[in-house]
Order: sequence, then C-alpha cells, then structure tokens
Amino acid sequence: VQLQASGGGLVQAGGSLRLSCAASGFTRDDYVIGWFRQAPGKEREGVSCISSRDGSTYIANSIKGRFTISSDNAKNTVYLQMNSLKPEDTAVYYCAATGRLLLNLWTLWSLWDYWGQGTQVTVSS
Repeated sequence: VQLQASGGGLVQAGGSLRLSCAASGFTRDDYVIGWFRQAPGKEREGVSCISSRDGSTYIANSIKGRFTISSDNAKNTVYLQMNSLKPEDTAVYYCAATGRLLLNLWTLWSLWDYWGQGTQVTVSS
C-alpha cells in the first residue's frame, strides 16, 4: 500500500487549504484512510478519517466545524478540506491507512498500518 499526501503550504490565518491523499495497492475494498498531524514537540494527533465500507467519518473535536474529510473512490483519493485555519493548525500532516475496524480507537496512531510522507502546513498569524 502506498499513500501520497500533497497540498500543504503556507497560508494566512483564516485561509483554507485542501490536502489530498492518493492511495494505491490495496488488496481489499474495505479500508480506512485517516489524517494525522504532528507539530514540533507534540505528539501525533488524529485529525479525521473516513471508511470506504460505508463512508462513515470521524473527526477530532478540536477541528470540528472547520475541517471536512471526503473521498473520491474512483480516484482512490481522500481529501481534507481545511477552512478557517489557525496558527495552531501548523504541523506536518500525514495520511494513513488500515484495514482494521478501529471505531473510536481511530486516534491511536500506533494502530494504523500504512503511512504516507507528510506534507507541511504552516499558518501565519
């Protein structure tokens, strides 16, 4: 399984970015793709995830209402639309994938099986 994250950049506070995670190599048709982020000196934090089984989504309370996850199954790509960005959203954003049914354990990054390279998001004040 390979994951390719893209779309990061530098944006002013209040601005928007859309991250993309292109996935390939799955040997099953039910999997979950998620986004995590890690700021310098902080632990990796679960942002959101989406299931290919039923399209159900999970989202962290800290970004609820500002970020939206979606998927284009035809392109095997998951998107993270980030609006109303704040300086505290600055981090390296990673996409990850798993075939496990994590449910409420989705924020535990150690349970995810595959990781893409990170993409830097920097929000200036």
